[in-house]
Amino acid sequence: MSPMPDLSTVASVQTLFESRQYIADRALALTVKLAGELQKPILLEGEAGVGKTEVAKVLASVLDTPLIRLQCYEGLDANNALYEWNYARQILHIRIAEHDAAARAKLETSIFDDQFLLNRPLLAAIRHPGPRPAVLLIDEIDRADEEFEAFLLEVLSDYQVTVPEIGTFKAALPPYVILTSNRTRELNDALKRRCLYLWVDFPTADKEREIIRQRLPALDDALAHTVANLMQTLRRIDFYKRPGIAETLDWSRALLGLEVKNITPELLLETAGVILKHRDDIERLRASDLDAVLAGETPTTGSSRQVY
Repeated sequence: MSPMPDLSTVASVQTLFESRQYIADRALALTVKLAGELQKPILLEGEAGVGKTEVAKVLASVLDTPLIRLQCYEGLDANNALYEWNYARQILHIRIAEHDAAARAKLETSIFDDQFLLNRPLLAAIRHPGPRPAVLLIDEIDRADEEFEAFLLEVLSDYQVTVPEIGTFKAALPPYVILTSNRTRELNDALKRRCLYLWVDFPTADKEREIIRQRLPALDDALAHTVANLMQTLRRIDFYKRPGIAETLDWSRALLGLEVKNITPELLLETAGVILKHRDDIERLRASDLDAVLAGETPTTGSSRQVY
């Protein structure tokens, strides 16, 4: 295995992330550096589509280690996040033991053996054998219940989890933990105190152009410049869901596939479903002065000029 990547300086983190086509600003690179040194989780908050989840993916790639992902949702409980017992194998084991007196005597202890334990994301990250720490992504933590947040405190404080039937598992190599939140609700202060916090904002036009250049080098530079500036303008419109970097890249790929050279009002509306994900937002764009939008001016709605 190659030597452990150097995450000891902000510059080295930025270089490693850029090698994976992710443009990390100084604040993000510093947070990643400190997370490794302090062995603390990172809480990334920001609107959907600004690249929070991608940080965990890129970090796992940089470290050449598994990315273990826990997708949060309402009603998520410890069994789904931590571990489950393989009931089918346990039942089979019981039936086999019925025909063996020695096995029957040990049945009560053997049925809760490690061989029947199914590691879910949290336990899998804690028990990861190495040689490098795993990256544990707890995605969209704001969608989970407050009870689940409380359950996470032991994991994030001591990097250990307890299975009552077996005992406590403590990480030999504490994982890098990245939590993401779209801020659909406020998170518990106890959870926040255990994390390094970073707000991930939409990129500047220059940074967005660089992202497009890194991810889609085949796209014409002039068109990439136009796309980046146009996305800045669109985010100033009062949309229900402002488009993020993910939509920028999807739209750029669409324009590349369509072999577009210039973006017109007609093309903008035809491909609006790549950028906007709500009908009301598309209608709001349709009602805007599209020539002004394409010119980078402050958008206005209710214009008589409509393109169908």
